[in-house]
Amino acid sequence: MSFLLPKLTCKREVDQAIKSVAEKVLVLRFGRDNDAVCLQLDDILAKTAHDLSKMAVIYLVDVNDAPVYTQYFDISYIPSTVFFFNGQHMKVDYGSPDHTKFVGSFKTKQDFIDLIEVIYRGAMRGKLIVRSPIDPNNIPKYDLLYQGI
Repeated sequence: MSFLLPKLTCKREVDQAIKSVAEKVLVLRFGRDNDAVCLQLDDILAKTAHDLSKMAVIYLVDVNDAPVYTQYFDISYIPSTVFFFNGQHMKVDYGSPDHTKFVGSFKTKQDFIDLIEVIYRGAMRGKLIVRSPIDPNNIPKYDLLYQGI
């Protein structure tokens, strides 16, 4: 399903997307096209892209094509989904230690739709961090690599 969504293939394209998407949530999925979990997430993103077209723009970024952003966002698990609004990085409190990105795939399309709506409404009110509407049981659990250092 990753062929249904536009891809950003270099740092310059990612920079341009962050700068140019206005009044909508920019969704950047960092991953690989041949990874099974990424394909599952891409399927959800592709199915919801039309429904969310008034609120969000979705792009796929291969972790090997934009190593600067992969390192900047500390993307050690794929897929990881990062959100922006008017060039500003939007953070989401998922109840996990990391608020900068969503790691893994969403369980349902509705989880993703609800999250985009909350980010969009919060961003329109000037918030930079919002609370996740997703059921904590549907959020993948992982350990941070730098934990305990």
